[in-house]
Amino acid sequence: MNLEYEQRIKQVVASIPHGTVATYGQIAEAAGLPGRARLVGRVLSQGEGIEELPWHRVLRADGQIAARPSAQEQLTRLQAEQVEFVNGRVDLRTFGWLT
Repeated sequence: MNLEYEQRIKQVVASIPHGTVATYGQIAEAAGLPGRARLVGRVLSQGEGIEELPWHRVLRADGQIAARPSAQEQLTRLQAEQVEFVNGRVDLRTFGWLT
């Protein structure tokens, strides 16, 4: 994995404000890596130091939590930040950071 890309992704994720969310694609775009949403997912699942980042604020393009072992923890963290889910989705127009 390209360390420069990983660092850029981590910087963007670190700047997502409390109570808001962004999509994998939006993070990639903001990091100067348009079209690299899967790379964002890879960094957030395999990169070092992810625990210190607000990884839980990154969602799929449809506002859903991606299927993974930490999905319940992600839901719990977002709900603690008052992010609302309706039918399993977050309204990105209401809670989106980069929308």
